[in-house]
Order: sequence, then C-alpha cells, then structure tokens
Amino acid sequence: MFDKITIPYESVMLFNIVKLKDNVTIEDVEGLIGEMCFVVKNNYPGFRAGQVFKYSGFISDEGSVGDFGKEGNHIAIVTYWDSFEEHEKSHSHETFKELFSNLVEFCDEARELGYELLWQGEQEPENIYKATVTQ
Repeated sequence: MFDKITIPYESVMLFNIVKLKDNVTIEDVEGLIGEMCFVVKNNYPGFRAGQVFKYSGFISDEGSVGDFGKEGNHIAIVTYWDSFEEHEKSHSHETFKELFSNLVEFCDEARELGYELLWQGEQEPENIYKATVTQ
C-alpha cells in the first residue's frame, strides 16, 4: 500500500483536486478515499498506480508565477492509467460512482484533469547527496 510505484511511459495521468468544505477535515474523508482507492486498485483494468496528497499550505515562490487565490483545504488524487478510455470506463461503473458520490458530499468542488506524460526521470544515485548545485 505504501510502496514505490512504477509509471509506464505510455500511461496517462489524471489529476483530481478535491476542495473540501470549510468544516471538513482530511480525517473526515480519509476512510472514504481509502475505500475508493482500494476498489479502483483491485477492480478496474487499465489502472496502473495512484497517489493521494493533502495540501500542506506551502507554495513555492521559486516555481510559481502569478497571483494565488484562496487555495483552501483540499486533497490531490493522482492516478495513472493505460488510457483515458480505461479511466472513464472505470469511473462510469456503478460501484465507483457510488463511492465518489459519498466523497462529493464533503466537497465544495472536484475537478479531474487528464495529462499525457512527456518526461520522467529519477535522480542519479551519485547526485543524491551532492553538497552544491553546479551550473
């Protein structure tokens, strides 16, 4: 459950931002998200991997451009699929729709955007503990 994942280059990624209502905490929805992820992982062909992140409030000044809105209390659900069609097929299934509707009751909005992978890579082992960045 908490292990590294491998993302095939040909995969697509769906990035879902789920903004929680003001009075809802991560703990309030953690079980719902866990159940939803368990069902997807174990039942839908084309699913490769997934990750769930809670927004922790930090925003990079170095990697951001423009104004920020009220980011609010939210989670990001990132899933990787063989194809967008496989994703859509899984999410149109009755079981998934029921689980997702349970989560939506705690949300102000949810938006799921799809991406195609352009690049991926890992840090070379000899660079992990470098003391300085060379230009």
